[in-house]
Amino acid sequence: MTLPLDYETLRLIWWALIGVLLIGFALTDGFDLGAMALLPFVAKNDLERRMVINTVSATWEGNQVWFILGGGAIFAAWPYVYAVSFSGFYLAMFLVLAALILRPVGFKYRSKRPDPAWRARWDWALFTGGLVPALVFGVAVGNVLLGAPFRLDGDLRASYEGSLLGLFTPFSLLTGVLSVAMLVTHGAGWLAMKLEPGPVQHRARQIGAGAAVATLVLFAAGGAYVAWGGLGFRMADVVDTGGPSNPHLARAIAAPGAWLDNYGAHPWLMAAPLLGLFGPLVALAGLRIRRDALAFAGSTLAAAGIIATVGLSMFPFILPSAIDPASSLTVWNASSSHLTLFIMLVVVLIFLPIVLAYTTWAYRVMFGRVGAEEVRLNPDMY
Repeated sequence: MTLPLDYETLRLIWWALIGVLLIGFALTDGFDLGAMALLPFVAKNDLERRMVINTVSATWEGNQVWFILGGGAIFAAWPYVYAVSFSGFYLAMFLVLAALILRPVGFKYRSKRPDPAWRARWDWALFTGGLVPALVFGVAVGNVLLGAPFRLDGDLRASYEGSLLGLFTPFSLLTGVLSVAMLVTHGAGWLAMKLEPGPVQHRARQIGAGAAVATLVLFAAGGAYVAWGGLGFRMADVVDTGGPSNPHLARAIAAPGAWLDNYGAHPWLMAAPLLGLFGPLVALAGLRIRRDALAFAGSTLAAAGIIATVGLSMFPFILPSAIDPASSLTVWNASSSHLTLFIMLVVVLIFLPIVLAYTTWAYRVMFGRVGAEEVRLNPDMY
């Protein structure tokens, strides 16, 4: 059977689509996580906390689906990556899922009782459900850049030789804090745009401005560490980009500084890190001059640029191995079959425009500022 697209092209398309899904998750569920991480700091009483919670009440469930969609796409398009990462990072994934489970329970149960202690406990659950995933996702990215401690035997069975505490290295903690700062900036931009003028909106702008500066500084520091700290992997053998998926067919090696190779070969790729530096500046300016839509646009650009920088720096690697570089998983050796990728692409081309159109319509219908009076009187509010 001859397919309209060759294997190499389909692999590239799916690598790009996975990147789009990850950016989509950061841009949508990211402001939910950031807003909840800000909850104890911008809201000082029950009414203010309800205002913050209700800025995301209409959209958080749909936004969370991006996370599920991303995991499902990795499972279908890159099964080796899914098998190694979701089993090797099992405890970290469990920590993220446990935190994410707190969010829907907190949203639904918080206002069931008027007891202040009851509500305070659920407020901390919502805070944990926002902060922990943002931190762990960033730590995971740091570990991917460093290389994960796994190896594949001759039968392609993976063995993971790391631990949960081993994931928290100085560099991965830097990327974890960067992730928190990035999403807090995004959440602050969302709160500034969704809340009616008042003290909560003012606090969100102030904290968001500080988070935007932290995002800029941490991203620059992370880039300097990658450039001068000697991180990177490189293929040692000629790769058959249209060949079968088998990590043993071409060896990879650890190569200090190799994460900068793609920028030297294709200078236009520098647009991604420049966007990651420019976005926080736009967000900071928007928050300072009270142009809330500009602030949210800046945090959006920052998240997209930072995530794209990671993917473009690592290409063609998806999950390198720190202890056995020859076991590293790449775009070329870890994908599903040619036919599988083609069928998935057809499905995406049919349904993704429908999903995006519905999402756009839903945001437009449910958009509007949240105020104290509305929260106090509307029985449908959390």
